[in-house]
Amino acid sequence: MAIHHMKMPKLGESVTEGTITKWLVGPGDFVNKYDPIAEVLTDKVTADIPSSFTGVIKEIFAKEDETMAVDEIICTIETEEEAKEVEEKQKYDTITGNNEINKENRQRYSPAVLKLSQLHAIDLAKLKGTGKGGRITRKDVQAVIDKKLTPAEAYKQPEIQENKQKQTNSKELIIPVDGIRQAIAANMVKTKQEVPHAWMMIEADVTNLVRYRDSIKSSFKKAEGYNITYFSFFVKAVARALKEFPEMNAMWAGDHIVQKKEINISIAVAAGDKLFVPVIKNTDEKSIKGIAREIKGLAEKARSGNLRMEDVSGGTFTVNNTGSFGSIQSMGIINYPQAAILQVESIVKRPVIIDGMIAVRDMVNLCLSLDHRVLDGLICGRFMQRVKELVETASEETMSIY
Repeated sequence: MAIHHMKMPKLGESVTEGTITKWLVGPGDFVNKYDPIAEVLTDKVTADIPSSFTGVIKEIFAKEDETMAVDEIICTIETEEEAKEVEEKQKYDTITGNNEINKENRQRYSPAVLKLSQLHAIDLAKLKGTGKGGRITRKDVQAVIDKKLTPAEAYKQPEIQENKQKQTNSKELIIPVDGIRQAIAANMVKTKQEVPHAWMMIEADVTNLVRYRDSIKSSFKKAEGYNITYFSFFVKAVARALKEFPEMNAMWAGDHIVQKKEINISIAVAAGDKLFVPVIKNTDEKSIKGIAREIKGLAEKARSGNLRMEDVSGGTFTVNNTGSFGSIQSMGIINYPQAAILQVESIVKRPVIIDGMIAVRDMVNLCLSLDHRVLDGLICGRFMQRVKELVETASEETMSIY
């Protein structure tokens, strides 16, 4: 009898795993092709997994809140032809009472589990699995590594964890790492290990920009219903500069560099204790008003858990509003596989020398992290000078909001 495997899909260029947050079907349920069968969460997006077949859900391998590597089998489906046979058997089982769940402990080792166990010389045969049907998951193997347990000790892992938590309650708090935080951590480690980061900072006098924005913010809010932020102007300036310096809008691809023609700016959005990086598509073609609307819409989607795949894919350059947290200088980790990330810091009033006299001006630091395989200091310096020029000369004539 033919059984079809449903695997964890790849939901982004740098996504390596996802967490099943909710199953929408169960064993024995009939599904049509393209029907959603589960909700999955990554460090970038929440998405539905559609069925690739029409048939009956045979077996589910991934538990809710379990993190699975891309291409790991999450469930099996019998095609429509075999589904009729299964349906008849289920009716028979219901009548005869023969509906006991098969508890056979089948060993299904995913590639991620095998690789991790071999790397750390762990005998999987001696390890108790917490997956469906006793299947050993990557989390089970990682628990042995993290706690330095022997496989025999790991067999009593839940009990050990419970006792450990009781022992540490008075002095420390154990916070489980969820799937999205693990995915973020894995991506950050990969980026820092693979990408030779370089860093530069430039200071900009944005007194004119502050005056311009402050003069229109009330009328804009009244007319449009949402705020016009400083960040919208910086994003527009970066988009213009990328148009003039396309070398910055590129990615490393091993034996060649891919220079992107579309300018799609990724922005970092915090949602609770999580960070999402949605994308403003074709940013250079949008007005400041349009950019502000996109930022507002994407932030609302992130905070309500409604970001879709199309909202987070295709980014070519990242601009991070670190100034919203009061930061005045920071070094961002590049959003792999992009070649650079620009941190826009807090605008602060500082005394500066102008024509030999001290004046109080609105100043901001712009901090750039770059992939030195793709970019050199010369082109990045020129790019940063152009961004500086654009934000320093911002006015209704040079940077109209419409």
